[in-house]
Amino acid sequence: MSDLDTLRPILRAAWGADTCDPHDLPDWHPGNPARGQCGVTALVIQDLLGGDLILGTVLAGGVRVGHHYWNRLPDGREVDLTADQFHPDETVTGGEVQQRPPGTPVRRCRSQYELLSSRVRDACRNSLVA
Repeated sequence: MSDLDTLRPILRAAWGADTCDPHDLPDWHPGNPARGQCGVTALVIQDLLGGDLILGTVLAGGVRVGHHYWNRLPDGREVDLTADQFHPDETVTGGEVQQRPPGTPVRRCRSQYELLSSRVRDACRNSLVA
């Protein structure tokens, strides 16, 4: 899988309350499906396309309220498929490369990551068959 345009709708269709970070679950709803999906989405994109994980800080009214992940692809492009999750008063600042330990399973949101990864891989396989 190397086509981001193909991967984008597959990921969006795979998101749900069951793949949302528990911290963001109270704000997740079908009208804002990207809410709480940044970490697991960035990991799945890295699995499929490689590159770096980038971590920034989310501010609301100047106060830190969380973190946000996105990707830098091997060709240098930065990709953030969950940027539309934020409320108007929320902004993302910074952006540092985060190393993913090799061979270490995801600790935080592991079940959400495994579910999203499975859905995306199944959909990718099915799109190749169709």
